[in-house]
Amino acid sequence: MRRADSLAREIFSDVANKWALLIIEALGERTLRFGDLRDETEGISHKMLTQNLRMLERNGLVERTVHPVVPPRVEYTLTEPGQALRVTIDGLCDWTHRYLGHIEASRHRFDD
Repeated sequence: MRRADSLAREIFSDVANKWALLIIEALGERTLRFGDLRDETEGISHKMLTQNLRMLERNGLVERTVHPVVPPRVEYTLTEPGQALRVTIDGLCDWTHRYLGHIEASRHRFDD
């Protein structure tokens, strides 16, 4: 992990961004279409959602299914490794909720 050229470090850098975390959390155990996923991930742009979905698919965390209909219907779902990562993300979310008040108070003291 500590080597600058390590694959693990590259993967960590990919998935440890706010949008990737929110996309994984939004997908959960569901399959969502692009527009539904954008609605679930408040504040994300079309471009940023596309970039992050491609990165998550490249890393094998999201599966993209294109249905042969007109217009094309594209759906996204977490793979088994994506589901496993979601457990870790859920822990991070729980930690955030648990210590949110403490962090807010600390920031307030620091910024004053």
